[in-house]
Amino acid sequence: MSDTPTQQPVTEKPGVVEGAAEAEPKKGLKSKLFHEFRETAMTIAIFVPFWLIFSTFVYELRSIPSESMVPALQVGDRVAVAKFAYGYNRNSIPFGLGMMVIGDDPAKPEESVFASKPKRGDVIVFQHPHSDRVMIKRLVGLPGDRIEVKGGKLFLNGAEVLREKIRTTTYVPDDSSRLVTATEYRQTIPTGEGEQTKSFLIHEFSDSSDLDETPVFTVPAGHVFMMGDNRDNSEDSRAPSGHRSMAAAFPEAWPYRPTSLSADTRDDAIGFVPFDYLIGRAETVLFTLHGCKQAEGAECPEGRLWKGL
Repeated sequence: MSDTPTQQPVTEKPGVVEGAAEAEPKKGLKSKLFHEFRETAMTIAIFVPFWLIFSTFVYELRSIPSESMVPALQVGDRVAVAKFAYGYNRNSIPFGLGMMVIGDDPAKPEESVFASKPKRGDVIVFQHPHSDRVMIKRLVGLPGDRIEVKGGKLFLNGAEVLREKIRTTTYVPDDSSRLVTATEYRQTIPTGEGEQTKSFLIHEFSDSSDLDETPVFTVPAGHVFMMGDNRDNSEDSRAPSGHRSMAAAFPEAWPYRPTSLSADTRDDAIGFVPFDYLIGRAETVLFTLHGCKQAEGAECPEGRLWKGL
């Protein structure tokens, strides 16, 4: 008898093909990549419309390009703007949808949906009435108000809007390499709602700068009067180019600013801002990309994260 083991026939498993084991990982990788791509595409497809709706009707993020609102806002600040604050008008809804839905009648500046009146002291983002620029200033005058600046001091309906000196501050402006010194005041203005007031900080380089002496402005119906908190570094509703007829008739009303104006109106100041040019109320500095310039004796702003306005 032989001790050689008996060789039994090998039965192949059904459906198994030689080389299939090596092919399976490739098939699995392709499936995984397709699955990840599909999930990412679905996320984008859901997120983008949500973001467009949210930024159109609820809040949008705006960056600050200039120092006209120092010390409240610095260049590079990212600000949350409440789009619903004053309702929706032809300029607050983008892509021309506002004009299509609400209309484009300059004679009706109060034409809007879910309209709400702004208050004095609000920091407002708005469309420049004479250009495609978007601006941010503080509202100091409502319809019917009489606004005047005398000796650098703001007067509202004949009464001085009180300011309290806080300190003297020195810093390097964003568009310069030289130190400047400003006096910081706390100003308190009635909001227009009962006895409520709003306090905020302003900067003054002097009380005899370009726009520190103006005529009396009477704010027309459906309009507001805007000023920057950096009073001597803000081209706002005080500037003569925003009031061409008044500047032509009373050039002496701006003793520190030439009133001979160019025929080109594209660089005109904002003048009175119609209600339907208001985009929203700036509420919070979410974060900042502001880079403070260092110099001996220069100060840098603090608290630029989630800072209320």
